[in-house]
Amino acid sequence: MTAPAPTTQRLRRERVPAVLVLEDGRTFRGQAYGAIGETFGEAVFNTGMSGYQETLTDPSYHRQVVVMTAPQIGNTGWNDEDDESKQIWVAGYVVRDPSRIPSNWRSRRSLDEELANQGVVGISGIDTRALTRHLRERGAMRVGIFSGPALADEHALLARVLQAPEMKGADLCAEVATTEPYVVPAVGEKRFTVAAVDLGIKAMTPQRMAERGIEVHVLPANSTIEDVYAVNPDGVFFSNGPGDPATADHQVAVMQGVLERKTPLFGICFGNQILGRALGFGTYKLKYGHRGINQPVQDRSTGKVEVTAHNHGFAVNAPLDKVSDTPYGRAEVSHVCLNDDVVEGLQCLDVPAFSVQYHPEAAAGPHDAAYLFDRFVDLMAGAPARTTAGS
Repeated sequence: MTAPAPTTQRLRRERVPAVLVLEDGRTFRGQAYGAIGETFGEAVFNTGMSGYQETLTDPSYHRQVVVMTAPQIGNTGWNDEDDESKQIWVAGYVVRDPSRIPSNWRSRRSLDEELANQGVVGISGIDTRALTRHLRERGAMRVGIFSGPALADEHALLARVLQAPEMKGADLCAEVATTEPYVVPAVGEKRFTVAAVDLGIKAMTPQRMAERGIEVHVLPANSTIEDVYAVNPDGVFFSNGPGDPATADHQVAVMQGVLERKTPLFGICFGNQILGRALGFGTYKLKYGHRGINQPVQDRSTGKVEVTAHNHGFAVNAPLDKVSDTPYGRAEVSHVCLNDDVVEGLQCLDVPAFSVQYHPEAAAGPHDAAYLFDRFVDLMAGAPARTTAGS
């Protein structure tokens, strides 16, 4: 069977010039990819070699321009099953060598076409290795992508990039979260009810809980402590999400209310940072963050090293080498990134609460950390927490 030729519309976009302008003045010229126009955001890089559809639809990437370090992107096209939310959330997309002809039995259209359909401006044909090295050395920074005519005046384009808002101090979770509560029913027999505060939740997260007999009530980011307990939860969950955790005072106060009631609590990513703040720790912005599906993390309770999926530009500032006294009892760092010793998990020792900075629900994989959902189940059941996958 002869593969379909690239569409005329796609070929036209490939001939449109585009330029990427970083806030420190460095520029990269290539061709338009996706929608033609302009976009602004924080330039970050993702080291995953697969799972680009899940990345693009992850709400945690809101207002970020994602640079893919893998050179070939789009090989499997775009399907209608793997979205983590109702739309693409990245502000822009940067690839080196986009696939001209997608090939997968579930593919419905090309990645380029989906980006264009959703108005996501991208650029292709640039040296993403050089761009990634630049961001590693100088840190994540503001960026603009411009495609179409009138791209000669780079000084004018740079001035526009410098007018864009920074990620530090950005309060974004309410912009991506649900505005109305909804329920994800348990698969099979219902065992527990969980109130999940949506800060940018991925669709696979309540699905992983539902598979374990949990009925998940997903609540808006601005939900109050009364809203949380109105569903009579056996446990409370705080999701991943975008933005600076230093702005999440409301969510921190709600979590402190949960800790005071000693209801089993689990947090992922942004939820981990909120737990850190609720316990009295600070947070800080990483130089270039962790983004990809190949990050090594050690579970300090077992010594086991897991390959994990990450998407975070902020981290918790907690001591690695001691148990800390907090307003809710003792707490310790439970997981640590082996690349740079960043805190990747917290464990409360006197109240039933824990969190991880990475994504154990990773739909595209890896699945090394999926057992953490079983640990949450055990916490709600009052059983000793599991320490290893499958135990």
